[in-house]
Amino acid sequence: MTGPVKIALRGVRKSFGPKVVLDGVDLDIAAGKSTVIIGGSGTGKSVLIKCILGILEPDGGEILFDGRKLSRRSRAEMGFYKRIGMLFQGAALFDSLPVWENVAFGLIQGHDMPRARAREIAIRTLGRVGLGPEVGDLTPSELSGGMQKRVGLARAVAADPEVIFFDEPTTGLDPIMADVINQLIIDRVKAIGATAVSITHDMFSADRIGDTTAMIYKGKIVWEGPSKSIHESGNAYVDQFINGRAEGPIDVDVLAP
Repeated sequence: MTGPVKIALRGVRKSFGPKVVLDGVDLDIAAGKSTVIIGGSGTGKSVLIKCILGILEPDGGEILFDGRKLSRRSRAEMGFYKRIGMLFQGAALFDSLPVWENVAFGLIQGHDMPRARAREIAIRTLGRVGLGPEVGDLTPSELSGGMQKRVGLARAVAADPEVIFFDEPTTGLDPIMADVINQLIIDRVKAIGATAVSITHDMFSADRIGDTTAMIYKGKIVWEGPSKSIHESGNAYVDQFINGRAEGPIDVDVLAP
């Protein structure tokens, strides 16, 4: 890989009792680029993101951010959480807060911004994801699933973060709305020059938003390369996954009739 590395994973391991979830993950995430991590359910994608974020502590290996090892102390010293944004699966909005305050939550709580200023930025950011100012005073329950996802995206980018994490950004959306979200991700990431890290099993989304794609299977990265070359990867695991075939090296657990 050419160019600077924003996040580097070196031999990252994580188990839950006897179940090994991450089994020595090595991956470089390029600064200012969009990296997509693909893989089926239960392959370790979400656990990997949680280890980067510090929600889970790896059992072994290292995770480096701008060349510095991530730990509870280093995250605090670097202001790590002020430098990142996150679009959660299902948007994960606060039902008790109006939309504008959901978008402004990190600005108010994390950046100590006055509420009036935070509201201005929230309304402006909603406009950048195609939602008018009137949406700001609605509650999340008054929004469709696609609108909630846009609000989640607005919250993720409101503070112009250096790195944005996307957890299954198009899950549960119809194909048209999924493509709207994909394009908004592309536009907003490019507009603020952020590094993007996405996890998904949606290959259409992966193709649209990724510069680099990596596939995880049984806790290891089994392929990594330019997203545009994935359909000619020559990797049996990738080929089976992206073509949705039951037969191949990927184990498929199916209960016998």
